[in-house]
Amino acid sequence: MKPLRSTFGLFKMKKWYGGVLILVLAIVMVFSYSLRETQRPRPKKKQSAYDFFHNHPPIDSHRKGNDSFKLPKVEAKKPSLIQKPKLINVEGLDELYAPRNVSEQESNVLLLWPHLHLLLSRSDALPETGQGIKEAAIAWKELLALIEEEKTTKLSNNIRLKEKNCPFSVSSPDNALFSGGNILELPCGLVEDSSITLIGTPNGSYRSFEIDLVGSNFSEEPKPPIVLHYNVSVAGDNMTEEPFIAQNTWTNELGWGKEEKCPSHVSSNNLKVDGLGLCNEQLVRSTMEENQNVSVSSGDASTNASQESSHASANFPFVEGNPFTATLWVGLEGFHMTVNGRHETSFAYREKLEPWSVSGVKVVGGLDLLSAFAKGLPVPEDHDLIVNSKILKAPVITRKRLVMLVGVFSTGNNFERRMALRRSWMQFEAVRSGDVAVRFFIGLNKNLQVNFELWKEAQAYGDIQFMPFVDYYSLISLKTIAICIMGTKILPAKYIMKTDDDAFVRIDEVLSSLKEKPSNGLLYGLIEFDSSPHREKDSKWYISDEEWPHSSYPPWAHGPGYIISRDVAKFIVQGHKERELKLFKLEDVAMGIWIEEFKRSGREVHYITDDRFFNAGCESNYILAHYQGPRMVLCLWEKLQKEHQAYCCE
Repeated sequence: MKPLRSTFGLFKMKKWYGGVLILVLAIVMVFSYSLRETQRPRPKKKQSAYDFFHNHPPIDSHRKGNDSFKLPKVEAKKPSLIQKPKLINVEGLDELYAPRNVSEQESNVLLLWPHLHLLLSRSDALPETGQGIKEAAIAWKELLALIEEEKTTKLSNNIRLKEKNCPFSVSSPDNALFSGGNILELPCGLVEDSSITLIGTPNGSYRSFEIDLVGSNFSEEPKPPIVLHYNVSVAGDNMTEEPFIAQNTWTNELGWGKEEKCPSHVSSNNLKVDGLGLCNEQLVRSTMEENQNVSVSSGDASTNASQESSHASANFPFVEGNPFTATLWVGLEGFHMTVNGRHETSFAYREKLEPWSVSGVKVVGGLDLLSAFAKGLPVPEDHDLIVNSKILKAPVITRKRLVMLVGVFSTGNNFERRMALRRSWMQFEAVRSGDVAVRFFIGLNKNLQVNFELWKEAQAYGDIQFMPFVDYYSLISLKTIAICIMGTKILPAKYIMKTDDDAFVRIDEVLSSLKEKPSNGLLYGLIEFDSSPHREKDSKWYISDEEWPHSSYPPWAHGPGYIISRDVAKFIVQGHKERELKLFKLEDVAMGIWIEEFKRSGREVHYITDDRFFNAGCESNYILAHYQGPRMVLCLWEKLQKEHQAYCCE
């Protein structure tokens, strides 16, 4: 047994050593924390589009080596019940994102491109995304080459470009008329209200003739698409063969589409295109009357068939030996043919075959063509000659947060529409002061001249954002996401509004209405609370069961104009970044679907419907008037300035 004193001394020594050990450990921990703090990288300066394109090689998740650009790591989250889509290689995407010789100021039209890369790489991309990117890569390469050429040989290049500009009208030379084939070249495509007029006489040599609207194509493509194939079969000599008009489309990928025939003996004639029937109403009525008089006996049926054929022939617009004047004009929803002043046929646009893509007119077959001309074609302005160009430029944004960002959907050759908006409601004081910013969101075009004119317009006014895909209707939902990105990351705003380039927006009424609206969880517009998917395959808005398996849609606001709050936009941006939100091709319905997910996340949603968002411009007390051509937009603005009432009627 040890003495008590020695035991107590040993205890004190152990206690002293323990204290020293604790002190040493504390010093080590403090030193280690300080070292980490000094080594921690400082926050990087916000990267511009210019920096992105000049400092990073193309992103390629399958590339190996030191030159590869690794995708940012995503923090691990709880596994989702629905498997996230993967990131895949998309043909042409690397070419779009390759560094180019573009100045920092010029690259302001590409601010959204770095933010859209992952979105375009999703394995669950919208059906036409691959083709839209592949074609955009070719168009972008050609455009950059032309921009570089214009810079290096400015004088000679300007002369060449003026020879290939976008004229308001074109007519066919006489030698082209008699030889057939390509009779008109349309340098910058067609827009709404463009028209093509043919004067000729069916000569009966083939008992048929064809009019084709030929689409744009690159040199790498085997044949150009046919945006509209208009086939006329005239009556035979004995009048027993019923004449008809057949309309169709053709593409390299799909071949011939579904033919639409007039006269039509099926109920599909009830379908409308821009409010007009697919076939001439008088012609259909005559055949329907004959059908109603059909006897049960086979003998009567054959007699009636002959009568029906003679009725249809007598009413048919194209007759051998008879001259005609036919005008094919461009509507909002489709093409329409008027012959000798009477509407004969209508044909709804089909996917990837929009009027902007038409590059020429071709005529073949039994037709003596006397004259061919097109008018109402898209024409850009000479921006250097505009007297008041300064007040048309986008104001410099100095606010840290805007009251509202307005994203306007437009297509490349809608030059006149955009200029009308700049001269009208984009002159509201809230826009000129910088409280509200307006930006056009435009995809690339397959037409080099259109892209070059668009580039010059973007540099002149500073209000255009290029999209890294070709401007197909089926890809407009990507623009909706781009608007949300712009309004949260680039030009932060309290509210984000979406509209179209044929809308007259009362910015004053919009801001006044928002003062009393919630600033969170907001969807404000003309809202559909009870709607179902279109299951008819011929419909422009057709949705398959795979795309949307449910019998109804969640609430959504009509696309001509609606407003969301910043928190909704941030949710949409983050949801697509994390690949947790579904892509959907109908952009206004897609917004409703995404807001439904926002609601399911436990947040409150304020659906506020207002019928003032839909107006023809011929009524008072409205927020937005849709389907307004450039002339009507300018009329509404002039009336608002002079009479304090935006009211114009045709």
